[in-house]
Amino acid sequence: MLRTLPRSNGAERVIDTIQLTPREADVLRLLARGCTYIQVSDHLGMSVHTVESHVKNVYRKLDVHSARAAVWRAMELRLFGEPDTLQLASH
Repeated sequence: MLRTLPRSNGAERVIDTIQLTPREADVLRLLARGCTYIQVSDHLGMSVHTVESHVKNVYRKLDVHSARAAVWRAMELRLFGEPDTLQLASH
């Protein structure tokens, strides 16, 4: 399925699918809930540097430059599925 995705510069590009890794999706979900990078690293058991790497990959894949824009874009593209999927189970 091809869709157009607006770029930050106002142009559009055609996409077929955006594939986030499971870990990138986890990081993005936590950012959507308002977690800081430190909180994400604690929750997922990874270093802050690894969180930053995942965030950079998400930004590149979604063609955005901020966490807020990444969350918005993911919601636009329904990458989270239904809104209830933003809720994460506690460990």
